[in-house]
Amino acid sequence: MGTLEQTEPRDGDEAVRDELTCRAGGYVQADVDAWLAHALAAHLGHYRDPAARAAAAGLLTPPVLAHAALLAELAGLVPGADVDQLAFAARFATTEPEATGALAVFLARVRS
Repeated sequence: MGTLEQTEPRDGDEAVRDELTCRAGGYVQADVDAWLAHALAAHLGHYRDPAARAAAAGLLTPPVLAHAALLAELAGLVPGADVDQLAFAARFATTEPEATGALAVFLARVRS
């Protein structure tokens, strides 16, 4: 995970995620998913481009997208929050992606 955190997301990372999942199994997937969700939420690397973020919506799984949405909203509520402090969001998104997405939408409404 430390190596991932030092890497800027690039075009095609979504496909790499799928390949890693096929080759290595789920033990890698959770770290990669958390990294991609954080990159989406923080608009890092190629995710700075709105078109890349929109394209990711068709390539990433619902839990990753829900995790990213919730991270973005939580970061807006507590701007100084560390990624480690928001680790619970990944567990929530993995087990309840629809509820996580609904919570992100609700928080967005509260903030607006």
